[in-house]
Amino acid sequence: MRSLEGQTLFITGASRGIGRAIALRAAADGARIAIAAKTSEPHPTLPGTIHSVAEEIEAAGGTALPLVVDVRDETRIAAAIEATAARFGGLDIVVNNASALFPAKTPETPMKRYDLMMSVNVRGTFATTQAALPHLLESPRPRVLMLSPPLNLVPQWFGDHCAYTMSKYAMSMCVLGMAEEFRDAGIAVNALWPRTMILTAASSLLGVAPDGCRTPEIMADAAHAILSKDALTCTGKFFLDEDVLRAEGTTDFARYDCVPGAPLTPDLFVA
Repeated sequence: MRSLEGQTLFITGASRGIGRAIALRAAADGARIAIAAKTSEPHPTLPGTIHSVAEEIEAAGGTALPLVVDVRDETRIAAAIEATAARFGGLDIVVNNASALFPAKTPETPMKRYDLMMSVNVRGTFATTQAALPHLLESPRPRVLMLSPPLNLVPQWFGDHCAYTMSKYAMSMCVLGMAEEFRDAGIAVNALWPRTMILTAASSLLGVAPDGCRTPEIMADAAHAILSKDALTCTGKFFLDEDVLRAEGTTDFARYDCVPGAPLTPDLFVA
């Protein structure tokens, strides 16, 4: 695989889970990484803070900048982007990983939860990408990656959890629109989604962890492959992790299984 050495990444929601795994994979190449997340102090039930991940990044060979960021606050996003560019001399990659999950039907979805998902998933993604644009335009290899699903407009997903589906598909619509909008500027905008459930706080909430899950490292390896591609020729794509890695020559996926031999559970939005 190609290397992210010398690249600067801004990853939202990187204090745990898939965001953390993507950060550590980039760190192994010697990348510079801003960990943008809310958790600066240990959470009572969830592992990881921006500071613990910063230590892991440094130990893995990268350079870290921990930043307290709530992606609902565009002022804080802009300040964090500027701090990243000032510290590392620019910005090459934005990974919009931060996401809020509440997979409930319409009558069981409080408006507070609806607003949270729209604010984090849609508004946060848009605001982060928007704030990063001036610096991405100065990068020789500018890329944006959304952790959002393929635009499979299957009625089941809307019937099962309408509000959550709308919020995740809106992230994917950002990919569709921004890839076209910034094509001539050379900014690649793509999406990545897991074929199976990934062991995270979300999979625990859905009751499928650890059986049926793969580790976050499969998403990290797939993200690395996408971010290493030529920004001029790879944009506007909706990737599934397994498909990306198969195209890279990976044949052994068992090493990503949380429980060896257990049947894997397809992720949401995967037909």
